[in-house]
Amino acid sequence: MRFERRTIRGRLALFTGVVVGSLCIVFSTVLLFVINRTATGELAKEVSAVGEVTAYYVDRGKLVDPLPPISQNLIRPVQVVDPQGRVVAATRDLRNQPAMARFTPKSPHRVASAVICHSVFASGRCHIVVAQQVFRNGDWTVYSAAPMPPFAVYPWVTALLAAGTVVFTIAVACGARHTVTRSLKPVEAIRAQLDHIQSTDLGRRVPIPTARDEIHRLACSVNQILDRLEDVLEQQRRFCSDASHELRSPITAIRVQMEVALLAPQEVDTAELCDAVLPSVERLQSIAADLLTLTRLNAGVPDERQTVDLAELVTTELRSHKMGREIVRHLATGVTVSGDRSRLGQLISNLIWNAQRHASSTVTITVRRADGGPRFPENAAELEVLDDGAGVVAERRETVSQRFTRLDTARSGNAGGVGLGLPIARQIAESHGGTLTIRDSAQGTRFVVRLPLSP
Repeated sequence: MRFERRTIRGRLALFTGVVVGSLCIVFSTVLLFVINRTATGELAKEVSAVGEVTAYYVDRGKLVDPLPPISQNLIRPVQVVDPQGRVVAATRDLRNQPAMARFTPKSPHRVASAVICHSVFASGRCHIVVAQQVFRNGDWTVYSAAPMPPFAVYPWVTALLAAGTVVFTIAVACGARHTVTRSLKPVEAIRAQLDHIQSTDLGRRVPIPTARDEIHRLACSVNQILDRLEDVLEQQRRFCSDASHELRSPITAIRVQMEVALLAPQEVDTAELCDAVLPSVERLQSIAADLLTLTRLNAGVPDERQTVDLAELVTTELRSHKMGREIVRHLATGVTVSGDRSRLGQLISNLIWNAQRHASSTVTITVRRADGGPRFPENAAELEVLDDGAGVVAERRETVSQRFTRLDTARSGNAGGVGLGLPIARQIAESHGGTLTIRDSAQGTRFVVRLPLSP
């Protein structure tokens, strides 16, 4: 199985086992090397001691051939070379053999050592050779040697390290797998809960573990997403209900008038029929246009940026509306913004239309320069639309600008829209780097649009 296809616990256990096993092998190798160096050093001291005993006999003139063993525990190959380079004495295993080495200590040192391989030794192993010089009518050299210890000096230590490496690696890998398995239990609970959540049952939430770790934050984020998803789906349900009613009313009116015309075609006046059908068609067209606008805003269709005078644009939009209420204007000149003229016109139109629907008698429209704030380092352009109607309670000020939310509960075609006008206005303001908010007023509803001034 490829590494990428393994489970998280399997990958982590494998990775941990490989790392721990590698570290154990490196540690064991270093430890064996240290033991080997220590044993070699001790062996060199022992070989030097054997050579010192022989050098003592040379210095006293008590040299015999063959050289006797120092003791039963210190049987080492030894040779004595005279100043002419002849082997004059040796232990029994090196009798009649040439000198085991040719190096001599360099002055002022009297002792030197080296590792010699392929020499006179029958075993064929490398030996550590110590050369000691003795002055007696010339420089005599005493060579003493011992086989180099193997890398694994103590086999039982090597076996213990190998077994410990295997056991420790397996234990750590199993421990890592067990720990990851326990740590992922909350994730499995979250996954199982998500599998049971359906679009018709978004009230359920994933369990949040008590530990304040990454999984805790993941569970909180998932629940927040579910909260937002539930809100969006609830808005869509309400929109479908409102939109279906709004669409059904004009469609029903058109159908009834058409059926009447078909039943008595000779009694139908074409002009009267068109006058009766046209308002329903216009309402259908308005709903379709709002939905298309929202789709384009969601898609992020780029705006055609140009300098727009807000006072002039408000005046133009007021001319295109049938004003059923008194309009009070406070329009400061020279307040310009950079944006899409048609979309900014739709923003103003939606606010005016909304104000007319809810005003008792008067709508006040104000355009001015305003002080900047955290979002606007410099001055900002401010458009205010105020009606003298019943107003919006503080608890609903944020929701009225959400999509598919209606300010009233009326269901008639004349009383209200489908709750798309204000969301469209707010999204247009935000797409131009501005804001649309509802602020306190003595009476009615006060919508305030703030946009960056054009440079």
